Amino acid sequence: MAYPLDADGVWCEVSPSCNRGGPALFLDRDGVVVEEVDYLHRVEDIAVCATAAAVISAANANAVPVVLVTNQAGIGRGYYGWAEFRAVQEAIQSALAPEGAHFDAVYACPHHRDGQGAFAHPDHPARKPNPGMLQRAAMALDIDMARSWLVGDRAGDVEAARRAGLAGALHVLTGYGQAERAAALALSGPRFDVRGAASIAGALTLPLFARAQR
Repeated sequence: MAYPLDADGVWCEVSPSCNRGGPALFLDRDGVVVEEVDYLHRVEDIAVCATAAAVISAANANAVPVVLVTNQAGIGRGYYGWAEFRAVQEAIQSALAPEGAHFDAVYACPHHRDGQGAFAHPDHPARKPNPGMLQRAAMALDIDMARSWLVGDRAGDVEAARRAGLAGALHVLTGYGQAERAAALALSGPRFDVRGAASIAGALTLPLFARAQR
C-alpha cells in the first residue's frame, strides 16, 4: 500500500480541500488532540481530548489551516508501522467529524536516534524540536508562519515552533505537560510568546481566533 511519504521518509498528507494561506494552527497529536498513550497504534486505545474537536472546528470555520505535526518514534523503533498509523489517523478523523472538525494536513516523522535501518538518525531535521515538519507545511499550504501558533504538551513542541519562526506556542498540562511546563515557558522571549493553559481549549484565546486574519 502506498503512503504519502516524501523522499526523506516523512509522512506528508495534505487534504485536497485544505485551507491555504494566512496563519495556521499547528497541533501536536498525543497528549493534545488525543489522550497520551505511549506509542499509540491501536484504534481501540484512542480517546479524543475534551474540546479538541471544538477548537479544530473553530479554526476550520475561520479558514485557519489546522496542521497536525507528530513525532512517531514507535515506527522508527519498529513497534508498529505506517498501516497502524494510518488506521489511527482515520479513526481520529472519524471521531472529530461529527463536530465538523478536520485536519488540513498531517505530518509525521518516524526518525529517531534509536531507530532501525533507514529510520536511524541522530537528529533528523523533521523530528521535533527541529522545525522540519512545520517548514514542510509552510511550503505546501503557503502559511504565514510569523502569525501562526502551535499547541503542544512538550517543551520540544514549543522549541520546534520557536525554530520555525511562529508567533508563539500554547503549552498544555495534558499529556506530558505537567512535567514540562517550566521548560516550555522558559522558551518565551521578545519575539516568541509562550502561554500556558490547562488543555487545548485554551487555544480559543489565541490571536488566531481574536479576529478574522484572512
